[in-house]
Amino acid sequence: MRKCILVLMLAVPFAMSGQIVVDAPLSDRLTGYDINAVLNPESHIVSGSMSAWWVNNSSQPVAEAMMHMYLNAFSSNKTSFSSGGRWTASGDEGWGWVKIRTMTDDEGNDLSGSMNYVSPDDGNEDDRTVLRLDLPEPVEPGDTLKLMITFDSRLPSPIVRTGYADDFFFVAQWFPKFGVYETAGMRQREADGWNCHQFHPHSEFYANHSVYNVSVTLPDEYVAGSGGKLIEEIDLGNNLKKVVWRAEDIVDFAWTAWPEYKVLTRKWKNVDITLLTSEKGLSKADAQFEAVMYALEYLGEKVGPYPWPHLTFVDPPIIGAGSGGMEYTTLFTSMGGGVVPSFLKISEMVTIHEFGHAYFMGIMASNEFEEPWLDEGINSYWEQRIVDHYYGNGYGLLRLSFLKISDTDQGRLGYIASPSRSVSTNDLPSWMYPHNTYSMMSYNKAATWLHTLEGIIGTATMDDVFREYYRRWSFRHPSGQDFIAVVNDVVRKEHGDSFGENMNWFFDQVLYGNGICDYRLSGITVKKIRSYSGVIDGDSVTYTSSDRKSDTLYLSRVSIERIGEVTLPLEILIGFDNGDEVMETWDGKGSYKDFEYTGTRQAVWAKIDPLDKLDLDVNRINNSWAEKPKHPASRRMMDKLVFYMQMLISIFTI
Repeated sequence: MRKCILVLMLAVPFAMSGQIVVDAPLSDRLTGYDINAVLNPESHIVSGSMSAWWVNNSSQPVAEAMMHMYLNAFSSNKTSFSSGGRWTASGDEGWGWVKIRTMTDDEGNDLSGSMNYVSPDDGNEDDRTVLRLDLPEPVEPGDTLKLMITFDSRLPSPIVRTGYADDFFFVAQWFPKFGVYETAGMRQREADGWNCHQFHPHSEFYANHSVYNVSVTLPDEYVAGSGGKLIEEIDLGNNLKKVVWRAEDIVDFAWTAWPEYKVLTRKWKNVDITLLTSEKGLSKADAQFEAVMYALEYLGEKVGPYPWPHLTFVDPPIIGAGSGGMEYTTLFTSMGGGVVPSFLKISEMVTIHEFGHAYFMGIMASNEFEEPWLDEGINSYWEQRIVDHYYGNGYGLLRLSFLKISDTDQGRLGYIASPSRSVSTNDLPSWMYPHNTYSMMSYNKAATWLHTLEGIIGTATMDDVFREYYRRWSFRHPSGQDFIAVVNDVVRKEHGDSFGENMNWFFDQVLYGNGICDYRLSGITVKKIRSYSGVIDGDSVTYTSSDRKSDTLYLSRVSIERIGEVTLPLEILIGFDNGDEVMETWDGKGSYKDFEYTGTRQAVWAKIDPLDKLDLDVNRINNSWAEKPKHPASRRMMDKLVFYMQMLISIFTI
């Protein structure tokens, strides 16, 4: 293993004339991959030769390396991915795998005999998605491990994130890839070590920001795109071509090829945007570009700048629908652009969501295996804000003259309507959520309590939280605790101790607890205070006659009860018969709270959380009370319509 100083490794890209993507490195660039690949459309095999390097930035020698072999998840029905029931091969030709043909280090040592498969998550001996490599000598601090690998990757069918269908190819998780070597203190880790999890049916990924130089040889009839910047396309003759890309500071590299792709381009500020779509998808191309630009604008303003000068996104054809709704930083896939009606913004929603991962999976590079909410939940929260902001004055998902539904509401309903909403906490590793609750917890619940946090601390403060989160943790690997620390610091700076010493009380309940939030307005009582009095005459009591004057006083009592475990500060708006309105506040900690008013006016209605700040409240129907309830049947009908919309969205999205 040749010694190589980290500074020199970072300088390598600048020596490659015409190959620079960003002006200066955005990350530490601890890993990099130079890959030459050949696609055989008949065998569905991608054959590759690869030079991969990893820098030991720890203070300890490292005697082993760990690599992801993701495609082996599709090699049998006994893998942890397939046994979960999400995927089965379409016949004998549908199985997928990745096989290493040769592996040497830069000293020429043959390492093929030092490889073995491990299953760190579940002990499944039939799962070969994590490879451990015993090194001939440890990698010293500051040194670089360089591996030369030749491999064959057989793509699976049907497509689930990656694979082929007929002549359509979406090639992701396709090469041997380093895990993340974490040092002590990183993400609250106690000791140095590799973080390299198996591929599960409900988990995504975790990787270093890397440099990629990738070339793919394929038939010249194919149109190809990737997460890299196109460097050149070379005509090789014999109906073959080579496409060369370079990508910098991204966490994964995927690419796609299909003869029928239509290629469209736009530009937003300094970002070149490429859309690969089908003939049918051309009808929604303008809307798809618009959605990407909305996301670029909104996240750039509220969170931080998009740092790359390019991005490619794909609206796959029907045969490739299994690749839809996935993200690889500067390459992502949408879905349904050519078939969803324009009044329903599902395609735009998916486009915005998958682009958003460039921030919370890409720039922040959180560990989706262990803390999926930190990407999926945060990203869903921002997706909902963007959709509802740009598509219809707060009701962005469905816009009809007689029916309007917000993206935020459909996400919230995915949580509150689940019978398993309290089965676990929100901080489990992705593969450990019980009863098929991974999506509900990681996407819906997390986004719901983030909206609730925004309601409590205010939108301006919430935006400042994410600007600071971006500033501190861009191109690093934050944990949930790191995010909470940012929240605490920003809230304390802007609000002092208004919400307590810190916001841990909030996260202890909504992230690390499994209780529900439910406040109800149990009733309003009004009693007349009569003007007569009692007198004592010996052992008897005598009352004067009732004196009912025009200034008769009333005692109004508004009664609120907490019937859930979660306690949050809340507002209560109370209305009186003379038109007066009073906004009250309560810390929400007791089991009940009564508000009493004495005077000539009478309380006639009340509403808990009138501004809908507490999205976590699972039953908003019991939040209001009036002497003459208005339209209870229509409210129930609207709740049902939102529920059916959630079911429809689940058909189109992953």
